[in-house]
Amino acid sequence: MSTFSGIEMGKRSLFAHSQSIQTAGHNLSNSSTEGYTRQRVQLKATDPLYRPDLSRAETPGQIGQGVSVESINRLRDELLDTRIVAQTNQKGYWETRDSYVLQMEQVFNEPADQSVRTRMDQFWDSWQELSLYPDSRSARQAVLSRGETLVDSIHQQYRGLQGIRDMLNGDIEAVTTQVNDITRQITALNEEIVKVKAMGDNPNDLMDSRDLLTEKLSNLINITVDKRDVDEEYVIHVDGQELVQGRSRRVFELKSGVTNDGYAAVVWGDSGETASFSGGKLGALIGLRDGDLREEVQNLDTMTMTFVDLVNDIHRDGTGANGKTGLDFFTEQDFINNVAGNYDRDGDGAYDSSYIYRITGANVLNPREQIGLSGSIRLSSSSGTVDVPYFPTDMVADVVRRINDSGAEVVSSLDDSGRLVMKATTSSSPDNPDFVIRYMEDSGHFLTGYAGVLDQRGAEGAYSWDRADAVDALSQRNPSRSVSPIAHPAGWMEINPLMKQDVQSIAAGIAESDGTLHPGDNRVALAISSIRNTPVMVGDSRTFDDYFAEAVTRAGLKGEQASRSLDTQLAILGELHGLRDSISGVNVDEELADIIKFQHGYNAAAKFITTIDEMLDTVINRLKV
Repeated sequence: MSTFSGIEMGKRSLFAHSQSIQTAGHNLSNSSTEGYTRQRVQLKATDPLYRPDLSRAETPGQIGQGVSVESINRLRDELLDTRIVAQTNQKGYWETRDSYVLQMEQVFNEPADQSVRTRMDQFWDSWQELSLYPDSRSARQAVLSRGETLVDSIHQQYRGLQGIRDMLNGDIEAVTTQVNDITRQITALNEEIVKVKAMGDNPNDLMDSRDLLTEKLSNLINITVDKRDVDEEYVIHVDGQELVQGRSRRVFELKSGVTNDGYAAVVWGDSGETASFSGGKLGALIGLRDGDLREEVQNLDTMTMTFVDLVNDIHRDGTGANGKTGLDFFTEQDFINNVAGNYDRDGDGAYDSSYIYRITGANVLNPREQIGLSGSIRLSSSSGTVDVPYFPTDMVADVVRRINDSGAEVVSSLDDSGRLVMKATTSSSPDNPDFVIRYMEDSGHFLTGYAGVLDQRGAEGAYSWDRADAVDALSQRNPSRSVSPIAHPAGWMEINPLMKQDVQSIAAGIAESDGTLHPGDNRVALAISSIRNTPVMVGDSRTFDDYFAEAVTRAGLKGEQASRSLDTQLAILGELHGLRDSISGVNVDEELADIIKFQHGYNAAAKFITTIDEMLDTVINRLKV
């Protein structure tokens, strides 16, 4: 053992306590730094002088060599971090939904005098007033004025919903860019961390930065972290797809023309496949834009299209006070100016599709009459087709109800004359157009000879939209039909300019075959006002009142769900963050106490070195031979 080994031992103690004091000071300096994890110096006894082999000196026991710094570690619970990452993506999801669903509720503006429902009630009331005074010009003026107010309210609600979708689209683009930027930073940190670890050091501050970025990323998308090899690989997955692996990463891109209304879809940059997100802010944004808000716009379009079609269908048969007849109250803008609905869908210069919105049978039916027929009606649905059976004991109303409850994207009803009406709804798939009857087939005779909709039974007589002149499959007794409208009727519906030019063009009654309009005839005004509570199938709703009640309820329940789920996630995360702070957070009092402790240790080590120095001085300089 060296004479100077005591000084070396004291030096190690000085370095160890000095490093401990510096680490405690580093903790104090970063007590307010986001994502910082407190660090601790791991001290160990230095290996003794002699090893247990044949070369060791014959001394009593091993001679200790003091203390040394083994490592500087972060106080981190990785299992707790995993739970926080998992809960953070849910917090980001519900936080985003809560914000945007609140905006959606404000667009509906219920209950309020300015809501669409209130304006429509006033519109029906004006027709009821006209039915009481069919010769009154002022009653017609009230119908026109309230009709204009209703149109403005529908336009305003449509613009509000579409405006939220535009905001969502902008946020999707911004968050996608943010995700790519965070993954770039994480991969850069991964590279630096691997280099530092290769030198035998612990890159604590770098790992803090990586963990903080990972937590921010989990707020944006639903991720899981897999540390396969603590020294080499740090892997991040999103919905089963690898996003980050060590120093490599995948990026997201925006691909236009994939979703309805020309919005861009988020796709994987290397494969072009649509990316899927089940949580996080980005998952909520995409779900709101392409799900909730799209559904609300489609529901508003369905209500508008049904409303316009029904009012025009009745008003067209009426005669105004000025003798004009055959006029629509609202303007209808067809998707294509072709009576057969033929359309060149693939753009090759030849008709290949038929865009038909409504088909009305040729025969008058009694809703309470038993049909005495059996068979099955096949209609287009969100997942292909759906079969609707009917039996001899069924009444006409039973078959109509069964069609409407089948989940088909076609609804049926009986018009005021008792004829069967088949109408297309909006499509759940963005690949299919809205308000287009895509398929209709009957294995029996209900839609053919009984209702007068189709000309032949079976597959050979089916109506299919994916060919030109598909209307040839309709009954030869010439059932009425209408071409599909252009996209978003809620955005373009207007009152017929002829009504505005001459309010007397508004029909209240129906003229006789010789053109005579009897004073007091109110059949048109009464029929239009009665639409209010008639089961006309506004999408999935039976009546217009049902539609408004369901729309408001749906928005309210979504808002309540988002608010409660957000409160739950905030409470869970609050507990998890509190637990992590108790483990990894910097306690100022504790660090100050440690500094005092290490300072005493440092002073003791210094005193030890001074003592050894005095001993050596005595031996070397003061002993006389």
